[in-house]
Amino acid sequence: MTAGYKCPVCGYPGLTELPRTNEGGGSYEICWSCGFEFGVTDDDRGYTYDEWRAMWVERGMPWDSGSLHPKPEGWDPQGQLADL
Repeated sequence: MTAGYKCPVCGYPGLTELPRTNEGGGSYEICWSCGFEFGVTDDDRGYTYDEWRAMWVERGMPWDSGSLHPKPEGWDPQGQLADL
């Protein structure tokens, strides 16, 4: 995995764009780890980062991309959260 921008929801360091544009809009990128889509999950559906994070943790912190983007070897969701 190439390091990129960090997801402010789960701490995953693989986003290819900043979650929010300089103008404040969402990037529409979906975090492969927690499934949050910036500009949709928050702006359109009304979830805060904290709310989505709590739901993701409650579900057991699953890798949200399934086979579309396979889970990186050694992926550590607890470690990601600790880096927030």
